[in-house]
Order: sequence, then C-alpha cells, then structure tokens
Amino acid sequence: MRNRVWIIAATVMTGVLLSVGSVAQPVGARSQPVRAAATAGSPVVVELFTAQGCGGCVEANAVVERAAGEPGVIALTYGVDYWDYLGWTDTFARPEFVQRQRAYRAALRQRGVSTPQVVIDGRRQVSGARGLELETAIVEEASRRIWPPEIEFRETGDQVGIGSGRPPSGGAEVLAVTYTPGPQMVEVNRGENRGQTVRHINVVRDIVNLGDWRGRPVLFDLPQTHGGDAVVVMIQGKTDRRILGAAVRN
Repeated sequence: MRNRVWIIAATVMTGVLLSVGSVAQPVGARSQPVRAAATAGSPVVVELFTAQGCGGCVEANAVVERAAGEPGVIALTYGVDYWDYLGWTDTFARPEFVQRQRAYRAALRQRGVSTPQVVIDGRRQVSGARGLELETAIVEEASRRIWPPEIEFRETGDQVGIGSGRPPSGGAEVLAVTYTPGPQMVEVNRGENRGQTVRHINVVRDIVNLGDWRGRPVLFDLPQTHGGDAVVVMIQGKTDRRILGAAVRN
C-alpha cells in the first residue's frame, strides 16, 4: 500500500514539474516527466487521425512518432479520407477510421472533425502539431490509470482475458486494433503534399469489436495477424469513449 501511495504522489509531482518548466522546452523535446508518469500505470493510448493529402499533417505525424518512442505510450495512426478531394486517395484510410473519429467528435462535444487530430485515452484531444501540449496530456492521463482492469494475453496468442472492475455508465466494449509497428513511408503525387514522401508511425489496419465488458472476467478470441502486425486490446466506454485500459500483443 505504501508503494502505491508513493507512485501516486510521484506522478502528481511530475505533472507539476512539467507545467512549471514547459515554457522553456523546445517543441517535440522528449521530457523525463513523460517517461516517469506514463510508466506509472497502464499505457496511455495516443490516437492520431491524419491524411496523406493534408499539408499540416506531416508535422503532426512527426510529433506523434516522437511520443511513440516513450515508454508507457501506445501510439496509433488512423488514415482518414477527408482530403481525398484534392486529388490524392489516402492509401491507409478506411471508413471505420472516419467513423471512429466522428464518435470522438460526439463524445468530446466538438462542432466537427478536423485533421490532424490527436485523441489521448479517449478523454481529450489536441492539435497534432502541439508537442508540449501532447506531452502534458500524456502525463495527466497517465495519472488517472490507478486501477485499470487487467488485460492478459494467453500463451497461445489467440485469446485475451479481461479482468474484473467497474464499468462506466453506458457500458464498455473491448476492441482489438491491428496495426503495423514502426514507420511507413508513402510517396504522394497529388494534393498539398505532392512530391513529398509522407512518414507515418504504427499505421492501423483494422478494428474489431470483440464484445462487451460488464465488469466481470471474460475471455475473447483475438483476430489473426499477418506480416509482423501487432494488436492493441482496448477497454473503451461506449458512451464517453474513454479508454479504461490497453495492452499490446506483438
């Protein structure tokens, strides 16, 4: 119990130190507070909604890639098709990714959707290019994950167990997000990024709803992966869209 109290206190102090010293830090700098806070509990999920045809998304991709290198952070990139009208069809975009971003719009009470957008733990959003704001959000959201539901992958690799806990109002669901770890480069021939090679990190390939989580232990089958892809399992509120816990199966 004394160890848990120390962890909570250290996390709060880390957040205070970051807020005091952030003005002097360069955008995109890796800070020790992010490392300390993000590893205190369950990983923080950072979701980037971006588009290959969006000129302002290139910098956001780089900011999220830096965050992906921090321990205790799960960064995911979703391609969306809002910029396809400029002549370049996004090669990673899928309708379900657009639907996911719109679900966040409703939960976060935003007027509309835009790219680039970064959603942290389903609770808050920042503009993709604001590195310091993203770092602060990661620290603050990490401090919320004191007692996340347990997520355990079976040794066979084809199932995941979700432990007990308190589900949010409106219920929760378990999602399996398949992605390709590491960077992906795409040469863009039209649109705002014409002639550029656009770099993405941890590109999402598919999202599968495994079923509901009602606070009791439950076992789910996992989707098969191919070609070195990995799977993130998330427990997410159906109504408020906050992420209660997450874990990666490589």
